[in-house]
Amino acid sequence: MRVSEIAELLSGTAVGDAEREIRGVAALEAAGPNDLAYVESPRALAQAEASQAGCLLVPEGASLAGQTTIAVRHPKLALVRVAEALHPAATPPAGIHPTAVVAPDAQVAADCSVGPNVVIEGEVTVGAGTRLGAGVFLGQGVRVGAQCILHPRVTVYPGAQIGNRVILHAGAVIGSDGFGYVFAEGRHVKFPQLGKIVIEDDVEIGSNTTLDRGSLGSTIIGQGTKIDNLVQIAHNVKIGRHCIIVSQTGISGSSEVGDYVVMAGQVGVGDHARIEDRVVVGGQAGVLPGKIVRAGSVVWGTPCRPMSEFKKTIARLARLDALAEKVKALEKHLEKRM
Repeated sequence: MRVSEIAELLSGTAVGDAEREIRGVAALEAAGPNDLAYVESPRALAQAEASQAGCLLVPEGASLAGQTTIAVRHPKLALVRVAEALHPAATPPAGIHPTAVVAPDAQVAADCSVGPNVVIEGEVTVGAGTRLGAGVFLGQGVRVGAQCILHPRVTVYPGAQIGNRVILHAGAVIGSDGFGYVFAEGRHVKFPQLGKIVIEDDVEIGSNTTLDRGSLGSTIIGQGTKIDNLVQIAHNVKIGRHCIIVSQTGISGSSEVGDYVVMAGQVGVGDHARIEDRVVVGGQAGVLPGKIVRAGSVVWGTPCRPMSEFKKTIARLARLDALAEKVKALEKHLEKRM
């Protein structure tokens, strides 16, 4: 695409060589004469002045002497749009692979792509434009919306409901039984896992992540939420809209997570906890069972506490060795005096 075409696509303002041809996108430090890069912060402007990029996406109001630029409101988001235009994802042909097993009463839209060894059980519905990779399993009564991508070996248990434009990466398991038992008469008796799991529109779920169905109620993943690889979400958990949940996080049963929550890696959430809207939970933090984390909080540590408080605690802990040496020295001094 020419720079002028990219500017038109982004409704941005081009300065410099509008006829320059751009063939790809790259990081600022690695971009060449036919690459597009972005400059998001004022600190990066000095680096951008020396960049070899053929064109730079810059914030509105910024200028770079001697560089071809396009001014946009959100440079990083603009780069995403250009990357989609320059490198469109390969689309497999519509149709059902001869090795797929599809129940006679399943309803699969005509333009879907169903890969090798896919199994689609009875009463399943699959919406328009959805792609099922090799070895995908859709259990009895599953509903998958339009324009979804299920990568190879995704397993969706019976009754699960998946919205539109959902992406499930390889090995994800949706709707497995929750880990629920009643201890009675000297043994663990399995509690019924008869509820549902509902994944709303525009959710993305990473590889080998597991989401359990509700026991008697429903597990719900809200619209636009993005879940990383290797995350465990237990039964009856309700996660709000547009959350970010990073790798190796585990959320215990019946917990509630609000909208726009961010959980860093290896966060642990106890059962029946409630995390309100726009909370940020730092890496390896532990939210104790039943705890309420109030809206807008930034918390860290185990048990989690406000970030400012936790940082003070860490600073004090870092001085413990020095304090211990002072105590030892004082003890020796007292012993000599005695």
